[in-house]
Amino acid sequence: MSDWKIKPARDLGLPTAERLRSHGREAGLVGGLLQGGWRRLVRLYMAVMHRFAVTGREHLPPPPFVIVANHASHLDALAVGAALRGPAARRAHALAAGDTFFTSTPMAAFAAYAINALPVWRRRTRPKDLATLRARLEEDGLVFILFPEGTRSRDGAMAAFQPGLGAFVAGSPVPVVPCWLEGAHAAWPPQRRWPRPGRLHLHIGPPLSFAETPQDRAGWTQVAAQCEAAVRALEPRR
Repeated sequence: MSDWKIKPARDLGLPTAERLRSHGREAGLVGGLLQGGWRRLVRLYMAVMHRFAVTGREHLPPPPFVIVANHASHLDALAVGAALRGPAARRAHALAAGDTFFTSTPMAAFAAYAINALPVWRRRTRPKDLATLRARLEEDGLVFILFPEGTRSRDGAMAAFQPGLGAFVAGSPVPVVPCWLEGAHAAWPPQRRWPRPGRLHLHIGPPLSFAETPQDRAGWTQVAAQCEAAVRALEPRR
C-alpha cells in the first residue's frame, strides 16, 4: 500500500482579515457552498439580463490553465467564470486588483467568498507573491482568470498586455486560453454605476503553450505579446 500524506490547508491558522487577503486562501466547506450558490445566481443573471452565449468551450483544457481576456467592464470576470463548468468552475480564481476589491474587510469577504478572487496589488506585488500564485496554479490544479491590460478600458478598445502575465506561465506546462468578451463595455462601461441589459458573447480560442519560453523579462514580454495577438484575433469583425 503506497504512502500518502494529508497536507494542511495553506491558510491554516491565519486571522480572518489576513486569510481573506491571503494568496493561500482555500474555500473550505462554507466557502465552497457560498461560491456554488453564487455561481448559480451569476449564471441565471447572465442568461436573463445578458442572453449570455459562449463559442469555443471545447477549447478549454482540464485544470490547471490560465484564461486571459480583454477588460472593459466589471462584468468581465463574472462572464468568464460563468462559462466554466465542473472542476474548472470550482477551482477558478479571478486575479483582482487588491487596491480596489480588498481594501476593507466587507469588500474582501465579498471578493473572497462570492467571486473567489485572489488579490494582486498594483504597486506592491512582491516576487514572493507571484511565486506563491504560480506554485498554487500548478500544484493545486487551479484556473486563473486574468485581464492583462491591468485596468478596464474606458472606450472599449483593448490596450496592450502587461508582461506580468508571463510570470505565471513562462517555462511552465500550464496552458493559456485566449478569450474575447463581446458586449460587456456597452452593458456596463466604467462610467456607469450599474449595468444595463445587453447581450454578452464570449469567444474562446485554442490554448497556447509557453513551456519552452524562458522565465525572464524577455520571456514575459514574449508571452504578453503572443497572448495579446491571440485575444485580438478573436474579436468579431464588423
